[in-house]
Amino acid sequence: MAKTLETRLEIRSWDEKPYRELADGRKFNRADVVLAGDPLADCTFEALMFYRPDGTSTYVTFMYITGALDGRSGSFVLQGEGTYDGTTARSRYTVVEGSGTGELAGLRGTAESASTHEDYPHMPLTLNYDIG
Repeated sequence: MAKTLETRLEIRSWDEKPYRELADGRKFNRADVVLAGDPLADCTFEALMFYRPDGTSTYVTFMYITGALDGRSGSFVLQGEGTYDGTTARSRYTVVEGSGTGELAGLRGTAESASTHEDYPHMPLTLNYDIG
């Protein structure tokens, strides 16, 4: 039976650096981010981002999460993609098949997030999941 978790993850650190800058103002950045929340205790993610000269971006991410869902503990990985329009970052994620460990083995699901500068230092996250 599918369930939904709505949570707000606290951004503990955000280390973002360019790794390729183009003459026309476009650039590629990499970010290492640490998040924490309840019941998803520890989250780390890496993002590769493409920025346009106007500051908007498109990105892909992998998020490693440890914590508990329905009293069952373990870890899992979310693979995501998103866009930033200058105001709102919108992301969609899928639980990577076979990434669940411990009591979260067999976890399946999707997640989404939409956050603005007003949400900082939090990232809202809605996780729709089923533990097989």
